[in-house]
Amino acid sequence: MKQYEAVIQTIESLGGIATLGEINQNIFKIQDCSWKTKTPFASIRRIVQTNPEIYKIKPGLYALVKYKHTLERNGICVETDHNKDSAEMVGFNHSYYQGIIVSIGNIRSLPTYVPNQDKNKIFIQKKLGDITTIDKLPPFSYEKFVSRCRSIDVIWFNERMMPYYLFEVEHTTDIQNSLLKFNDMRDFYVNMVIVADKVRKVEYLHKIKYSSFDALVKPVQRVSFLSYDDLCKQYEFEVEKQMLETII
Repeated sequence: MKQYEAVIQTIESLGGIATLGEINQNIFKIQDCSWKTKTPFASIRRIVQTNPEIYKIKPGLYALVKYKHTLERNGICVETDHNKDSAEMVGFNHSYYQGIIVSIGNIRSLPTYVPNQDKNKIFIQKKLGDITTIDKLPPFSYEKFVSRCRSIDVIWFNERMMPYYLFEVEHTTDIQNSLLKFNDMRDFYVNMVIVADKVRKVEYLHKIKYSSFDALVKPVQRVSFLSYDDLCKQYEFEVEKQMLETII
C-alpha cells in the first residue's frame, strides 16, 4: 500500500474526518504500508496538504472530499466570508478548539474539565463531555472561586486537583470578559491562556495593559496569548512526541 493510500484509509476509518494528530496516532496500525523515512510525520503532513482526495476544514483538521456534503449537512464546514459569523460556525469553532485543548491535556495525563453547558457540544464527532476526564469541578477552594471557574472554557488540573491551566477560547466575544474571569483567580498559582485567532493578539495586548489587570502582569506575566494555529501545532507536537516515546 502506498503512503497516501494509508492516510486516506486512516481518515476513512475515523469516519471520513480526523485531526492530523488522530491520523498520526492511527496510521501505523496499517501493517502493509512501509514508512522508510526518518520523518514520517512530515510525510503525513505533506500528504494531507497536497492530496486532491483530502481537504482542510480548519487548522489541524482534515476530511475526505467524498464526505464533504455529509459533513456539511452536519454543520462541519470550511469557514468562508459568507458563513464565518453564523451561529453554527461560531459554535463549531469554539467547541473544536476546546476539544483540541482538552486533547492536549489528556495526552499529558492531566485531569480535564469543560463547563456543564458545553458538555454536549461536538468536537468533530464526539461530545466534549465524553473526552474530558472530570465531570464535576472539584472543591479546590472557597465556593466563590469554584463557582467562578465553572464557566471557564477548559481547565487542566494538577495531581492535587488544583487548577493548573485556565483556557478561554475567544472567537468573537470580548477578550476583556475572559481577563475579568482570570483576574478573579489572580491569587491562585495557575497559568492563564487566551486562545484566539492570531489577528486578535493586538486586541489582547491592548486590553491586558488596562490598570484593572495589573495583578495579571505584575510582578510577572500571568496570562499568555495562544493563536489557533500555534495551538494546533502544539497538539500535533504532543501526539508526535507520544508516538516517538511509544516507539522507543
